[in-house]
Amino acid sequence: MVNQTSKQSTVGPMVIIGALFFIFGFVTWLNSLLIPYLRIACELTEVQSYFVTFAFYIAYLVMAPVSTWVLNTFGFKKGMSISLGIMALGAALFIPAAFSRTYLLFLLGLFILGGGLAILQTASNPYITIIGPVETAAKRISIMGICNKFAGATAPIILGMFLNLSEADKLTKQIGTMSAEEYSNALDQVALQVVNPYIGIVVVLILLSIWISRANLPEVKGDEEETTDHHTISENKKSVWDFPHVILGFFTLFCYVGVEVLAGDTIIAYGVSQGISLDDAKFFTGFTMVAMVVGYIIGIITIPKYLQQDKALRICAILGIAFTLGIVFTSGMTSLLFVALLGLANSLIWPAIWPLALKGVGRFTSAASGLLVMGIAGGAVIPLLYGQIAHSVGSHAAYWIALPCYLLILYYSGPGHKVGLKK
Repeated sequence: MVNQTSKQSTVGPMVIIGALFFIFGFVTWLNSLLIPYLRIACELTEVQSYFVTFAFYIAYLVMAPVSTWVLNTFGFKKGMSISLGIMALGAALFIPAAFSRTYLLFLLGLFILGGGLAILQTASNPYITIIGPVETAAKRISIMGICNKFAGATAPIILGMFLNLSEADKLTKQIGTMSAEEYSNALDQVALQVVNPYIGIVVVLILLSIWISRANLPEVKGDEEETTDHHTISENKKSVWDFPHVILGFFTLFCYVGVEVLAGDTIIAYGVSQGISLDDAKFFTGFTMVAMVVGYIIGIITIPKYLQQDKALRICAILGIAFTLGIVFTSGMTSLLFVALLGLANSLIWPAIWPLALKGVGRFTSAASGLLVMGIAGGAVIPLLYGQIAHSVGSHAAYWIALPCYLLILYYSGPGHKVGLKK
C-alpha cells in the first residue's frame, strides 16, 4: 500500500491525478449544455433530454464491478490509462451520431464515456485518499475538486464557442415558418456543430492515456491491508458487505451525486424555462462550479485544523436543505441563484464521504471503492426523476426532490458513518 506522507512523495502523483480530475470534470459537465442542445437538435421532450444524464451516470452502476476487476488485473496506473482509451471511444461515437442525428447513438457514446470514467474514478478517488495521511484526505480531495470544477465551469462555455446557440434557439421559434425538409436540414446543421469539439476531445484523451501509461506514478494495491490504526479491520470481516457504514456511504453518495448533477446539469434548462436565452444560460453551470470551488477552498483552509470531516459534511447538508427551500419558495433570478448556491452546499460532501466510508476497510479498499463508485448512478436516476416531475408540475416545484437527499446526507454526517464500527 502506498501511504506517502512527505510533501516530496505526494506532489508528483497529485499533479497527475489533478490532470485526470480536470479531464473527467470537463467531460462530465459538458452534459449541462448537451441536455438543452440535443433537445433541440434531436427534437426531444424534456423527459427524453434527461436521458443524457441517465446514459452517462448509469454506466457507473453497470461498470463499477468491471472497474474493480480491471484495477485488480492491471493495477491502478494501467487501469487509468485503459479508462482514458475507453473514454476516447465514447467521445468518437459523437461524430457518427452528429452526422446521422441519432439520439440513441449519442446516448451510447455517453454511456461508454461514463464507463471509462467509472474505472478512472474507482482508481483515482481511493488513490488520492490513501496516498497521504487519512486525516487530511478531505483536503487533498478538495484540491482535486478545484481541478474538477474549474473544468466544469469552463466546459459549457468552451463547447458553446463551437455551437451556434442563438441559431439553435431561433430554430425552435421558426418551426411554423419552415417546411419539414427545411427544418430537418437546419437541425442537421445544428447537430454537426458538435463534431469538431469532440474530435478535439478524442485526441486529448488518447494523448493523456499515453502520458499516464508512461508517467512516474507509484502503484497502489488497494487489496492490501493498511497498517495504520485508521484502517485496521477485525479478522471476522469476510467481504465489503460486512461494513454497514460503507453500504450507507453508497446510498449517501447516490443521493449526493444526484443533487450535484441536479444543480449543475439542470440550471441551464431551468434558466431557459424562466425565459432566458440559451446563449446566455450557458454560463449558469459556471456559477454553480464557482460556488463549489469556493467551498473547496474553504475546505483546504479549514480541514482538519479547524473543521473535522464529519462536521464539514453536516454543515454542507444543512446548507443544502436551506438552499433547496430557497429555490422552491422564491422565483426568477433569485431561485436560479439558489440553484447555483447548491454548488457551495455540495462542495465538501464528496471529499468528506470518501474518507468516512473507507475508514476501517483495510484490505477491502478496492471493493469498497467499487461499491461507492456505483453510487454515482444517482446522477442517472435523480435528474431523470426531476425531468419527469418537471413535466408534471413544472421545473420550479420539481426541485423538491433534493430535500430528502440532503436529509440522508445529514444523517450520514452523524450516526450514519459510524454504524458497525468499533468504538
